[in-house]
Amino acid sequence: MLDHVFTQLVISHRRSFESALLQRQAVEERFQVDVFLGDVSFETSYSLPGEQRPARIRVDTSLDWPTWSQTSYRSWSIGEEPDELPELLVEIAFRVQGLDSLPDPGTLLAVLPDRLPFLGDQDLHRGSTTIEQVLEPGNLQGETEFAIEVSYEGSCQMDEGLLDDPSRLDEALAPVGRSVASILVRVADLPFAFRPLEPTED
Repeated sequence: MLDHVFTQLVISHRRSFESALLQRQAVEERFQVDVFLGDVSFETSYSLPGEQRPARIRVDTSLDWPTWSQTSYRSWSIGEEPDELPELLVEIAFRVQGLDSLPDPGTLLAVLPDRLPFLGDQDLHRGSTTIEQVLEPGNLQGETEFAIEVSYEGSCQMDEGLLDDPSRLDEALAPVGRSVASILVRVADLPFAFRPLEPTED
């Protein structure tokens, strides 16, 4: 059974991003439970307001609540002393897609911080940069679309104050949405060359 702590994490995460006036890409949202291992995860995507769907510039977030964290929380909630307090595994990836040419990673990295605060004073560290090349089906020599993605990853320990009062997660996560929105604005100002928009059907 899913405990309320992770549910509150998902709700507070949404409030943080939507309070920063970011636009949720509903098609990209997933809530998953690993029926074999018991891990629970939530994935969603946001963009600046007015972006097309799929957004050319977006942020993808992933929250993972492993089985051991659930076990640790249950032990704590019944008065036992767990070996470790539960942790939330977090990944936040900034993605630019629909590019017309091979992007210069340095252009994007120049506006991205080395660390991204997530839960209180716990930081996510900037990881690798990924560049994708998408070939049209059946036309390996034809037009190519590129994408670039930079991710931040880390594990955030849930202190006893948050475990005792999960409603405090709203305040704890509020700065995340503002930081992400600020970064997306900087990325949107970069001189990337995008492929022309495909016409939409009426």
